[in-house]
Amino acid sequence: MARPLGMRAIATRAAPLALAAAIAGCGSGAGRSSTGPASAGAGRSQATTGGCAATVLEALGHVAMRVYHEGVSSERTGAALHFTKASLPLREAVERDDPAAARAAAEGLIAGGHMTSLRVTRGATVLADVGARDAVAPLSGTITNAAGARIGSFVTTVWADEGLLAETQGIAESVVALRANGRSLAGSFPIRSGELPATGTLHTKGVAYRYTSYPAEAFPSGPLRVYLLRPVRSTARLCGATAEDTVFNTISRVASLIYDGETGGRAEVQVQRVQRDPGLLAAVARRDASVARRAVARLLNQHIVRLRVSTAAGVLADVGGPYVLAPVSAPLRAGGRTIGSIVLSIQDDEGYLRLAKRLAGLDVLMYMDGRLVKNSLGPAPPTVPRRGLVHYRGRTFRVFTLDARAFPSGVLRIAVLIPIPYA
Repeated sequence: MARPLGMRAIATRAAPLALAAAIAGCGSGAGRSSTGPASAGAGRSQATTGGCAATVLEALGHVAMRVYHEGVSSERTGAALHFTKASLPLREAVERDDPAAARAAAEGLIAGGHMTSLRVTRGATVLADVGARDAVAPLSGTITNAAGARIGSFVTTVWADEGLLAETQGIAESVVALRANGRSLAGSFPIRSGELPATGTLHTKGVAYRYTSYPAEAFPSGPLRVYLLRPVRSTARLCGATAEDTVFNTISRVASLIYDGETGGRAEVQVQRVQRDPGLLAAVARRDASVARRAVARLLNQHIVRLRVSTAAGVLADVGGPYVLAPVSAPLRAGGRTIGSIVLSIQDDEGYLRLAKRLAGLDVLMYMDGRLVKNSLGPAPPTVPRRGLVHYRGRTFRVFTLDARAFPSGVLRIAVLIPIPYA
């Protein structure tokens, strides 16, 4: 099963700002103050809601907050807290008041990939402070001895600034500014100094942006506000006749981007890793099926959910889950000649379902050859059209259909259910 986003390295799939700015657009309304994005879309006319751009940013603001929440409460944050509290080397270092040993233990925890930053203290003394210097969403915990008595404390996080920026910018096709004390932090989108309302419109370098924001916390402590900005012109393709239509178009785009992210740079990294694996290449060159299967099984432990290896004579090995999507194909070469080919996927049906639910609040139904194979909605889900309204247990959804690529070929129909109203 694919790893949920919170348990894996954060993907970088941000859209270039120049591309976003070049897309022709629609109008924007005046800003207003709030503590976070407002409830998006309830069938209201765009003329009465401040315009298309405001509605788009309201919807994307909810998605952006969900991304940040992955650093507050998720499987990944649970793992970070567990591994820190359970670290015997860290406990022993704190008991001895040993900064060198505490630093070594903390660096080992960072290297494990479960967190990006870690500060360890005993009383007022900082024993270790390692990892990314710029981070958000701090998590606090205590370190106890074998008897359960408190001997120290720690602050950790799973969100380095660059990770949050990359993931939010990619899924929202927007730019992000992290701001504290009226200034944008280094590495995030620069905005003029001074306080800003929580939502509104601003101009910088000749471009008009609509923005929204939400409150956050810097690592290891301190208030922060995250601003999500998008050129007003770039929202034109998402505009609908009503606010509800605009929200539907916006969140449908997010659902597509979550899928598209599984066939981009992260998949290419895995393709190159497989293409360089000496054990697999040797097995394919000899057409040794048993050795090839063992090599494939080993490769599956690292971010690949299914891998098929073929030669001119046919399939040599095929290991992984049954309902896998977004396959990528590539040749295998050795000694200057093509010896076979691979098809791999880094995501399966369960993985996409989790991402859609956690990052965008969407339910998903998946169909293979007309048969329901995955369902996040609940018991006895209704039959859904490719597009239109669905009612289920007192809730109303609009359906967006995504025709995903099944493994190794064919169509996996994904019915994405967008709640109405969306919030």
